[in-house]
Amino acid sequence: MTPRQETTRRQFLGAGAALAAAWGTMAAARPEPPVRRPVIDCTDLYHPPQDPGDNVDLVAAYALPEVDLRAVILDITEQYRNDVPRDPGYIPILQLNRIFDRNVPCGVTPFTAMRHPYDAMADAPRFQQSGIDLLLRCLDESDGPVDITSFGSARPVAVAYNREPELMLDKVRLVHLCAGSSEPGLLEWNVVLDPYAFIRVLRSRLPVAIYPCATKDGPFAYGPHNCFWLLENLGFIRNMAPRLRQYLLYAFTASNRSDFLRYLDEEPAAGTLDSVCARRHNVWETCVWMQVAGRRLVRHADGSHRIVAASDVLASDAVLPDELVPCRVEVDDHAEMRWEPCGRPSHTLMYDRGNPMANESALREALPAQYESFGR
Repeated sequence: MTPRQETTRRQFLGAGAALAAAWGTMAAARPEPPVRRPVIDCTDLYHPPQDPGDNVDLVAAYALPEVDLRAVILDITEQYRNDVPRDPGYIPILQLNRIFDRNVPCGVTPFTAMRHPYDAMADAPRFQQSGIDLLLRCLDESDGPVDITSFGSARPVAVAYNREPELMLDKVRLVHLCAGSSEPGLLEWNVVLDPYAFIRVLRSRLPVAIYPCATKDGPFAYGPHNCFWLLENLGFIRNMAPRLRQYLLYAFTASNRSDFLRYLDEEPAAGTLDSVCARRHNVWETCVWMQVAGRRLVRHADGSHRIVAASDVLASDAVLPDELVPCRVEVDDHAEMRWEPCGRPSHTLMYDRGNPMANESALREALPAQYESFGR
C-alpha cells in the first residue's frame, strides 16, 4: 500500500469513527418511548351524555402515550336510558377512534343491577353480554397484566370476576375503582347504581385501588381521599386540536346530529364555543389516569404546575402528593365502606392527595395544559 493509500484509509476510518460517535450521541439523546400500560376502561358513558365529564376523561385514555387502551366497556343502567332519551355511548367511541386513528373495540354490560354478590348474570340478553365477553377476551389474549379502570357501577368487574375468577386474578394488575365515600354515612352515587357489584369487588381477592367520589358530606365535598375537584371554566377547549375541540362541543351541547363524524371537521357554530368554554366543570377522574399512566403533578421552579411523565420530573420540581396508600377495607351488606391505613403491603389501596385545596389549585392550571397538548 502506498503512503497516499494509507493516508486515505486512515482518513476514511477516522471519518467512520466520528460518524459512529455522532450517531451514538444522537441515539443517547433521543428519548425512550414510554412504556405503555394495557388498560380496559369501564365507563358509564351515554349518548347524549348523562355527564359530559365522561366524554372529557375518555380523551386521556386515548391520548396519554403511556396508556395502551385495549377496550371500552359501556356500563349502562336502564333507568338512566329513560330519564331522558339516551343510549350507550358508542358514538363518542367512534369519534375518538376516528380522531386518533384507532379501532378500540367496545361493548355493553347488563342494563340491570346484580341480584346478589355472586350473580354472573348469564341470563341477561345476549347483546348486553358483549362487554363482559370483550373484557374477558382482552384479558385472555393479553401477554401480560392489564389495568382495569371503573368509572360507574363496578358491575362489569364484578360480573367478569364471578364468571372467570382465576383469569381475573391471573391477568388483572390493578382495578382502579372510582367509587364510594371516604367516610361512613353516605352511599355514593356509583355504589347506589349497583350495591352488590361494589360489595363483590371489595370482598374479592382482586388488587383494588379505591378513589372515593364523596365524603359523608356529599360528592362535592373536599377531603384528602375524595378525588373531586372543580374546574372553574372550560376555556382550554378553545386551544385544543380542532377535532378534539369539536368532539367536546358535540358532547357538551348534547348534540344528536347523525353525521357525528362530519361534525368533527367543522368550525364551531357562532356562540357555541363561548357558551361551552364559560361552563364550570366537576372533575373526579384525573387522579385515576395519572396513576394509570404513572404521571406526576409538579410545581416547576417558576411556580407553574404541570402533569408530567415520571421520567420528566426535574430536580428543581416539587412533586405534589398523589399516592395510593395500603389499607384495610370492610364493606357491610348495605355496601357501606369503612377503611383504615395499614403499615404493611395490602391488595387494597386508598387514594391520598394530601391537601385537597392545593391539589385543586395545581390541577386548575395543569389539566388544561395537558389537554391543550393532546393531538398536537
